[in-house]
Amino acid sequence: MAVREIAATRTIPATAEQIFGLLTDPAQHPVIDGSGMVRAVRPGGARRLTLGSKFGMDMRMGVPYRIENTVVEFEENRLIAWRHFFGHRWRWLLTPLPDGRTEVTETFDWSTARIPRLIDVSPFPRKNRAGIEKSLDRLAGLFSQ
Repeated sequence: MAVREIAATRTIPATAEQIFGLLTDPAQHPVIDGSGMVRAVRPGGARRLTLGSKFGMDMRMGVPYRIENTVVEFEENRLIAWRHFFGHRWRWLLTPLPDGRTEVTETFDWSTARIPRLIDVSPFPRKNRAGIEKSLDRLAGLFSQ
């Protein structure tokens, strides 16, 4: 069976609580996003994400579009993941380190997609790997100042 996820990990100079605060605030997602696609949070969604929360985002990939997400995994200060209608997930896993820093892993997981084979043959895994790396760079930069 094909592996249907890509991930990257970075040690961030911040506590898990500080990082989780950004991840659970959809209005902060454009600040963190390294893909350049996430533009703004849509009005009317959850202000702080928890399991089952729904939130919309204004996106742009060549042309503007909107996406609705649902939080499908949640463990306070440790794990959050959301998916949209196509079923793939974006997951953030936080591992606190003894020195107050946090190991952060971001994962694009399309094993849960409605048609995973379609993503297998698309450029999205490669493009998303680059976006994940940039997102982790941006996240680190927020706490390195």
